[in-house]
Amino acid sequence: MWAIPRVLATRRSMAQIRRMDCKVEVKSSADRFFDAFNTKAHLMPKMSTRLISDVKLLQGDWNSLGSVRMWYYASQGKSAACKEARENVDEKNRTIVYSMLEGEISNYYKTWKSTLNVTPNGEGSLAEWTIEYEKQNDHVPEPLNYCYFYAIWSKDVDAYLLNAK
Repeated sequence: MWAIPRVLATRRSMAQIRRMDCKVEVKSSADRFFDAFNTKAHLMPKMSTRLISDVKLLQGDWNSLGSVRMWYYASQGKSAACKEARENVDEKNRTIVYSMLEGEISNYYKTWKSTLNVTPNGEGSLAEWTIEYEKQNDHVPEPLNYCYFYAIWSKDVDAYLLNAK
């Protein structure tokens, strides 16, 4: 299932924070899919070879809150990089929150936070990526390409997990 991204705008202070939800059905169990993102970030270049070229740990350890990682990836046919921090993890509800610190995304968005929530869905699961962002200006488009990026990334990880059984 590829859901059409939903964009919601909410106002916080003087800035306009927007929200986009991207939902993707995967065949892997919710626990296994969540675990891939929660504890195996260092394997993402192997799990999603078409999108993730490398990931480096810059601060903390791979699984700790506040750890900082530099991601190298392909976006719209170009190489890009993003430094992100693991802001929060709720293992019981299978939710991870990442905050963008710097990188290509910051050329277009003042703030960027991504949340992954994984829930059981029939024999597989539903991966829901929520992006909260603030545009640099009114000419910046909605981040639909990043929603599709998360969908492809989710499908790549799912395929890797299913083949690794």
